[in-house]
Amino acid sequence: MRITVTARHCDISPDLRERARDLMERLAKIAARPQNGQVIFEDDHGVATAELRLHTARGVLLVGRAEGDDHRSALDRAAARVRRQLDKSPAKRSGPARRRSVSREAE
Repeated sequence: MRITVTARHCDISPDLRERARDLMERLAKIAARPQNGQVIFEDDHGVATAELRLHTARGVLLVGRAEGDDHRSALDRAAARVRRQLDKSPAKRSGPARRRSVSREAE
């Protein structure tokens, strides 16, 4: 999987880049057939923002965006949002719960 880390209107440390890469790799292990991931850091009028985009199988795009006092806290919050989306995805379900959700989508 290819991971891209971008900083817009700000400078980020190599440690933060490595942390972003590690978080994205952890999320990719949970996702169904991950294809690529993007981490975008922004600084807009003094507000640190982080956005994570994870492209998975069948064109599914998971996006987590968060603001924080610094880029590290924003990154952690955005990763938590993507993780929550992965936990809720129908591909993770198995057994009767999955069969019910799949049959509802077919209707």
